[in-house]
Amino acid sequence: MILTDTHTHLYASQFDEDREVIIKNAIDLGVTRFFIPAIDSETTQSMFALEKQFPKNMFLMMGLHPTHVKENFKEELNHVKEWLDKRPFYAVGEIGIDLFWDKTFLQQQQDAFKQQIVWAKQKNLPIVIHCRDAFDKVFEVLDDVKDDKLYGIFHCFTGNLEQAKKAITYNLKLGIGGVVTFKNGKIDKFLDQIPLSNIVLETDAPYLAPTPYRGKRNESSYLINVAKKMADIYNVSDVEIAAITTKNSKDIFGI
Repeated sequence: MILTDTHTHLYASQFDEDREVIIKNAIDLGVTRFFIPAIDSETTQSMFALEKQFPKNMFLMMGLHPTHVKENFKEELNHVKEWLDKRPFYAVGEIGIDLFWDKTFLQQQQDAFKQQIVWAKQKNLPIVIHCRDAFDKVFEVLDDVKDDKLYGIFHCFTGNLEQAKKAITYNLKLGIGGVVTFKNGKIDKFLDQIPLSNIVLETDAPYLAPTPYRGKRNESSYLINVAKKMADIYNVSDVEIAAITTKNSKDIFGI
């Protein structure tokens, strides 16, 4: 069983004490493909170090996270563009809009989101979207830029059925992680109405650990718990969940 973690921050400081151990543990359990989203310029070198240590398993993205869109966002966007032009990446992400923490920079978040989508299209790359308390605003941007070159993943999808169906119309797959195992997560109630061909799995480690680890540091090995929950929801084996969602990840990232 080969599983793909399409969204994991393995360079985060939460893993500084045991990073190699938790990565090798995940690989031993069948989680062998890790897609690494960028946050801002301060995380770039840590991502590169991770790739150097595990070159066959780590696949990097480049982008500016919406919660890091501040007064200096144009400098940060320049950093993103410079690296996109300098070397290969597998996606532009994670990008999007976040209105949970701070609404001060909404316009700048929208501008940064649109600009990075333009670059993704120019590079024929998928986008990986972060959306928190901002479905309407994200959909507004996507409506403006929708075309045949737009595709990617709606990371950490936590919306309702209507929003799930709408996200798919933009040629986006839904990134499903630990929330699907939560008693109050809600998405488990309707996901079976979304074809598995539109689903990829993720952890968002070190955040959003699945049950029974909720509230603790998340790890990529816990993707197995997500897969098992998905198997229950779709009434198929976890092996089939792994196969289909890994194929879907290959369709998105091209590897």
